[in-house]
Amino acid sequence: MDAFRVGPRAVGVMGLVFAAVLLAQDWKTATTLPGVDLHGLTPARQAAALKLLRMRSCPCGCDMKLAECRTKDSGCSFSRGIAGIVTDSLRAGKSVDDAIAAVEASPISHPRTEKILDDPVPLHTEGSPVLGPANARITIVEFSDFQCPYCAQAVKQVAAVMKAFPTQVKLIFKEFPLDQHSQAALAAQAALAAHQQGKFWQLHDLMFANRTRLSRQEILTLAGGLGMDMMRFTRDMDAPETRKAVERDEAEGEKAGVGGTPTFFIDGQRYNGSLQLEAIRPILEAELKKPVKK
Repeated sequence: MDAFRVGPRAVGVMGLVFAAVLLAQDWKTATTLPGVDLHGLTPARQAAALKLLRMRSCPCGCDMKLAECRTKDSGCSFSRGIAGIVTDSLRAGKSVDDAIAAVEASPISHPRTEKILDDPVPLHTEGSPVLGPANARITIVEFSDFQCPYCAQAVKQVAAVMKAFPTQVKLIFKEFPLDQHSQAALAAQAALAAHQQGKFWQLHDLMFANRTRLSRQEILTLAGGLGMDMMRFTRDMDAPETRKAVERDEAEGEKAGVGGTPTFFIDGQRYNGSLQLEAIRPILEAELKKPVKK
């Protein structure tokens, strides 16, 4: 990106050029950087953090050092995330070597070389449980299994994403019970029955929190605590139409290439990366920069 764009007849060209040179050099000497929290660090640890950020390259592909990227592209999630890892490590009393090790261990330092978003596929979302504003720019579709341990782990990660993008992202949940989980299909039917009474997400949270003991009785007990009409709930849970709805989600997932759970699609594009906020944030921010489809 050009820092300045000045016509040949503009007044003060030399002053602007001089300012641009100063800006380019500032990251090498600045005692603060945009978006880098140095509070709580001793002067020596602040200096250590800044030195590390001036020496290490940003992995976003900009060919700049981290400090330079923070100065010239304050919106870069990669440099911001790594800077946070460095300052958090030093603030916790760890050594510079430990901070470097933490940076190396983070997936944000090693962007995937393979395609992180596959080509978009059509996904039917009408009538499915949704969390987030209807007019959100980004739609995330999750295919999940209530007995899957990885799906249970993803609940907090997805919640962090939704909190970070409260108006820009909506989440749509699709049922994909796996054959090896004996109660997953029943749990999927129960979730859709709760959806008919506006209690999907409440039962969603309870079933994931109790995923290791999802017997029929346990599901009914959990549902009963949510103040639903239990006669209607039980009838809807066991209804052939509900089983068919689960099967439709499964068939759609299989057609889209879902082979395990959880699987996520961002605006119809299968996401092949980590659900950690620091990893998925730049992907979502890039999606938000795309032109709005009319």
